[in-house]
Amino acid sequence: MNVDQKIQHRRAIEALRSGVPNRDAVLALGCKQPAIEENFRVQLQAAKDGARKGVQAPGLLIVGDFGAGKSHLLEYLQHIANEQHFVCSKVVISKETPLHDPVKLYRSAIHAASVPNKRGSALTEIATKLDTGNEAFDYLDKWVHSPESKLNSRFAATLFLFKSMRRVAELWDRIISFWNGDPIGAGEIKKYLRACGKKATYKIEKINLRDLAIQRFRFASRLMVAAGYSGWVLLVDEIELIGRYSPLQRAKSYAELARWIGKLPDQQFPGLTCVFAIMSNFESQVIEEKNDIEVVPRKLIDRGLEELAKQAEYGMRIIQKEKIRLKPLDKDAIHQTRDKVRSIHAEAYSWQPPSLRNEISLGSSVMRQHVKSWINEWDLKRLYPDYIPITETTEIEIGYDEDADLEKATEEDSGD
Repeated sequence: MNVDQKIQHRRAIEALRSGVPNRDAVLALGCKQPAIEENFRVQLQAAKDGARKGVQAPGLLIVGDFGAGKSHLLEYLQHIANEQHFVCSKVVISKETPLHDPVKLYRSAIHAASVPNKRGSALTEIATKLDTGNEAFDYLDKWVHSPESKLNSRFAATLFLFKSMRRVAELWDRIISFWNGDPIGAGEIKKYLRACGKKATYKIEKINLRDLAIQRFRFASRLMVAAGYSGWVLLVDEIELIGRYSPLQRAKSYAELARWIGKLPDQQFPGLTCVFAIMSNFESQVIEEKNDIEVVPRKLIDRGLEELAKQAEYGMRIIQKEKIRLKPLDKDAIHQTRDKVRSIHAEAYSWQPPSLRNEISLGSSVMRQHVKSWINEWDLKRLYPDYIPITETTEIEIGYDEDADLEKATEEDSGD
């Protein structure tokens, strides 16, 4: 085995040991969720077709217990998407990236975007591939300049400037920066338009940051298709965090889930498709126990937010009725995974791992418990051959108490 292969296997072991799967671990272990994989491949084909027809491919909602393999699955799906020439972004919902804030969601998604066979800033690579003389760019140009796009004129103006003055390095950087999510003032755009003799062509309207971020998603997915990519896949993990928001922020998050999964008919994002992952106890502990399905829409209606109430209910119905559960573990899957991890550990450290003394009960549904137990035992036996390791496991309970620290100010309602 060469040095690169050994390093690759060590990276895989480190990822598995920490419980945070990376590309090396996923490629080594594969994925034991054939039904979800098949659904995802159908979804990718629908996204390709939808990009041509102007419709958004419906997304997926994956449900599983803590440590059951949701993050591993998303990493595997990213590999499939990149193989099919999709730009792919994996985003973890957190305090810094709340689901209800499109500004921060877009920023995280575009910064995390991986372009097939490319490294570096995604939109820089994508812009480099744009051919302003081909049919795909012409289609994008006509769409962005039409009322049908419903985009702020900043997008049409910057695309025109990109086509007309792409050799001006300063302008190139400013346009890519704007597409990436940074602000660009009306005065700055007009300065460049004036240099092209087009100042009167574009009226740069005001827009709030929330609406601008949503439009950036719509524009960026079309931009990727124009550059020759199949589309844009968003893989969004740990959305159960929304259970700890206040009722209003939960409502906004449910509505955003409905938007990105493609259930709002008047808000389509052709070329974009999403997969969300959520804990299996979210429905019982939040939607049912907190009674969000009745309480949240009623509170919104009392505040005159009827449209948001309808969208939030769409999102909750998706969680209740349209989720896909991870396939439960069986003995064969556990034994096959154990043999693969043994082989990776052997090749990473040039030794032969012995038989395991500590096998987690095969009744456990948490693959992470099994994998971490095996690796810990082999690590110890490799370093201290006479040591007899004992592994104990503790269940981690995921609570949904509201957390005021998550209610930090968002950027979505700020002015441009």
